Formats: sequence, C-alpha cells, structure tokens
Amino acid sequence: MEALGSMTGLLTNKTIFLTGGSTGIGLECAKAYAREGARVALCCPDIEEAKKVAQSLGEAHIGLGCDVSNGPQVQAAIEEVLAKFGYLDAIHNNAGIASPSSTLHETTEDEWDRLFAINVKGVYWTAKHGFEALKASRGCILNTSSLVGEIGQEIHAAYSATKGAMNALTKSMALDYATHGIRVNAVCPAGVWTPMLRQWASEQADPTSISRYLDEIHPLGFCPEGDVIAEASVYLLSEKARFVTGHLMHVTGGAELGYRR
Repeated sequence: MEALGSMTGLLTNKTIFLTGGSTGIGLECAKAYAREGARVALCCPDIEEAKKVAQSLGEAHIGLGCDVSNGPQVQAAIEEVLAKFGYLDAIHNNAGIASPSSTLHETTEDEWDRLFAINVKGVYWTAKHGFEALKASRGCILNTSSLVGEIGQEIHAAYSATKGAMNALTKSMALDYATHGIRVNAVCPAGVWTPMLRQWASEQADPTSISRYLDEIHPLGFCPEGDVIAEASVYLLSEKARFVTGHLMHVTGGAELGYRR
C-alpha cells in the first residue's frame, strides 16, 4: 500500500499560482502541490517570507510579494509567473483574513472593507489578470472558502458574508468559464488547526474547553490539521477532477450534519 503523503504525480508539470501560501492551509497546500510534481508560484504580502517558503519546497518554485487586494500587484505577480514558467495551469485563491469576531453592527467600516478587499476582491483580481493564461491552458481555479459561507457563524458576520460571496462567485464563474474549458471549484473547511487558530484558542479563558469544542463539532471526532484540506485541493486541481466544476467541497468531518450542540 502506498504511504500516505507520498508522491503520485497528480500535478506533474502544472504551474500553480497560490495566494496566502506561507502559513496555515496555504503552506500545507504548497507542500502538497510540490510533492505532487507541480511548480508552485507562492505569494504573500511579505516577499522575503514567500521566497523563504518557496526555497524550502525546492528549486522549481518561486516566492512572490503580493497583496491580493491590490490589483497592480496581482497583475505584476501573474506576469512574473508567466515570464518564469511560460504558462499557468491553476490559480488557488487561498489568501484570507478572519478578523474581527463581531456582530454586524459592531463591525467597523474599515474592518468590513478590508475583509471584502482580501477575501472577495482578491478573487476578482486573480481572475481578471489570470483569465487569458487559464484560457490558453484550459486550466482551473480553486477558492478556499469555509463551511460558514453555507451555514453561517455567530459573532463572525462579515467573515461569513465574504465566504458566502466566494461560494456564489465559484458557481457563477464555473458557468461563465466552462465554455473556455476552465473549471472553478471551492474547498470548504470547518475547523482546521492553523497557527492563527492555535493563537486564538490560547487566548481564550479556558483553552482546554476550546480544544474539546473544536474536536466535538466534527462528527469524525477531531479538528484536523491543514493537510486534509491540501489533499482535497490536490484532487480538485488534478485531472482526476476533470469533470468537476462549480462544486463546493465540504472537508469538514461531517460538521454540517445533524444536531450536535
């Protein structure tokens, strides 16, 4: 039996533009894509961090400085990818922020605008500047959404709204781009242990109860690490998913099923 996490070559020679790839789910995706034979163009606002992570993946990969809320920066980053590799097979819109943890009326206008600028408008910019390259390669787009975009989340109104918008965009883009052979899908986690989530949990009054809660909301019994999202993402970007588009893939351990709490 093949060892879990070993290379199967599902993404051999594919060039993937990955936003928010230096930490958390993005970092796990970057490692999985590289392991599966892809060339990863990894971007985050801190170019030195992006280069450091890319170097850790191997010589075939590049790190780029890019704020996805800034259109000219996204355009420049995609142009650099095309200059380096000659073509683009996939865009993974993974960059996102989650703060603040607030009801809608307690969310400031600046907080609202920042959430939408990164989580939603970032998808607009990558599609605008990457479309022609994806059309040429008959490539695909993957969006990192969230289960909260489907079921909502208390004290997280604006964030939930951005993920709901991303889900609607995923379906509309899939319809619009199907005639060009471009698939568009989203992966929707529930809880996932990332540095950001661990930091948040450690700041709570009772971190132990928070950890238990995060385990219990998943019927499979545990809150996973980012590798489970990365494995699903590999599938959605691979030829194995060649007839899958407009799909919001729940990678949640069943968190959306039944009455639990």
